[in-house]
Amino acid sequence: MKSAVSSLVRSNNSPISRTLLYHSSKPISLSPFFLSNTPKNLFNQRYQKLQFSPNSTSIMASLSKSEQAREPPALPLPSPPLSKFKIGLCQLSVTPDKERNIKHARKAIEEAAQKGAQLVLLPEIWNSPYSNDSFPVYAEDIDAGGDASPSTAMLSEVASRLKITIVGGSIPERCGDKLYNTCCVFGTDGKLKAKHRKIHLFDIDIPGKITFMESKTLTAGETPTVVDTDVGRIGIGICYDIRFTELAMIYAARGAHLICYPGAFNMTTGPLHWELSQRASCSSSNEFLAVPCAGLWIIRKNCPSTIEAVKTYVDSVTLYVATCSPARDPGADYVAWGHSTLVGPFGEVLATTEHEEDIIIAEIDYSILEQRRANLPFTKQRRGDLYKLVDIQRLSSH
Repeated sequence: MKSAVSSLVRSNNSPISRTLLYHSSKPISLSPFFLSNTPKNLFNQRYQKLQFSPNSTSIMASLSKSEQAREPPALPLPSPPLSKFKIGLCQLSVTPDKERNIKHARKAIEEAAQKGAQLVLLPEIWNSPYSNDSFPVYAEDIDAGGDASPSTAMLSEVASRLKITIVGGSIPERCGDKLYNTCCVFGTDGKLKAKHRKIHLFDIDIPGKITFMESKTLTAGETPTVVDTDVGRIGIGICYDIRFTELAMIYAARGAHLICYPGAFNMTTGPLHWELSQRASCSSSNEFLAVPCAGLWIIRKNCPSTIEAVKTYVDSVTLYVATCSPARDPGADYVAWGHSTLVGPFGEVLATTEHEEDIIIAEIDYSILEQRRANLPFTKQRRGDLYKLVDIQRLSSH
């Protein structure tokens, strides 16, 4: 303790020392003090009466306030309807031909189901080119259904016929005079179980590289989306939503087993983030480089062209994360990055694609979720006395 305090006083009343004084078990004058005395004398003057006891207001005691870090308190992880199943990620090529896109998506879903997938995830904006000019032209009235929404009508029919759950990527949705970037989730009975409208619109301006403003045509959604399905409780985000870890933390607090992010990352932000990674985390002993990319930490071993691992904030929420991108089309106005990926609850990559059109099948094992949360017990270590995540929607419904 003496050495720790001696080290502290040498900080010349730094912010760190003042913070620790605030956490002392007894009030201590916070008036400035300097090193006019020796460290030993200063210790005697300031700390000799300081008592450390099991009942003191110490950092250790604050650990008991972990539940207060979530408002309302986090829900317990529910028992999933099954422990293991296969997910299919369909990285599709997208063309200006909407009818072709719908038929192509149907074929990909059927192929994934034939390979054993009980859950199929499609890319962001899979029925339309990704452009502000195209969104109004390709938009569908999802609530009306039928001929007014041929894309979702197909998803409903296939889900019912194959008895699978479909997280239907996203399509442009028309609702009144507004347009949304919307993901629909269909259950094994073919019924629409949830509809997520992209909350964070992709407005980006990198001079000389890329400028895209979804807000020119699209309206932001207002509601986080968690849905109970035959393959577990799923949180939904769309592309840019993945950059905002608060959303993932809310989904974890609502008891999600899995978060699905249909996305269409571009060829500008990917290379930019890769360059930044050279100044990020690097371990020369095992030659891993950690790359911040679109809310994910993409870890490449020996810098190969394929992604070796993805460590997202899955580390802090400890659940599965699945992303699905369109395939890369170098001739398109907006070129997608590709690399659809399934990440496990320890941040490990379970399956990933390159940039070409592909369908990958991977297994999700919910039985390890509790084990991973025991390995990394974040939920018991949060400091509710220092910070708090508020779920506005849940709070207002109480």
